[in-house]
Amino acid sequence: MIERLQKYMARCGVASRRKCEEYILAGKVKVNGLIIKELGTKIDDSKDIIYLNNNLIKPEEKKIYVMLNKPTGYVTTVKDEKSRATVLDLIDLEERIYPIGRLDYNTSGLLLLTNDGEVYNKIIHPREAINKIYIATLKGHINNNKVLKFKSGINIGGYVTAPANIEIIKEYNDSSKVKITIHEGKNRQIRKMCNEIGNPVITLQRIKIGNIELGNLQIGTWRYLSSNELSYIQKL
Repeated sequence: MIERLQKYMARCGVASRRKCEEYILAGKVKVNGLIIKELGTKIDDSKDIIYLNNNLIKPEEKKIYVMLNKPTGYVTTVKDEKSRATVLDLIDLEERIYPIGRLDYNTSGLLLLTNDGEVYNKIIHPREAINKIYIATLKGHINNNKVLKFKSGINIGGYVTAPANIEIIKEYNDSSKVKITIHEGKNRQIRKMCNEIGNPVITLQRIKIGNIELGNLQIGTWRYLSSNELSYIQKL
């Protein structure tokens, strides 16, 4: 099959297509012994030999699709420069997988991981927006004006967020439990939005991505996606 080099690399389970493009531009990829730095390069997987950092890469024979209930205190990377624990430390598999998107160090909840580059891209770059739902505890209380700000978009430092939703679940003396729905994935977006309305995040947990729900999966544990969940992703 003839395809673009970065697509082939993602299909091999190396990383996301975008990350593979970074590897190519950095001169880390060789095709038949020659360093390739052009993103438009196409390869024939029946005869071309591809190396990343002088390591042969080839398609993963077994596709893996995993849901993890990420605890706080873990980074959502394959390897951390500061030697912090990563989400892969929680998953005991022989196959190499990587996270789809991120949850920051202090955020817990639903995280999907795979070695299937095509499925990765369906979630990261869907044809239609996918809602992501979080449960958060915020400092202070939420009024109607703040709800309207979420719905109209909030400037989080040179970027105005798309319409989002915040619903009050329960109010305490000096904090609130809320449900937040967004369909973007900007870095620390929810924390920045809540700071802007004057209600900093105390705790944050993602519970749903599209039709895939965290359910009763215990914190720090993982499971394979069900056939229904996988079918949903493949139709995105």
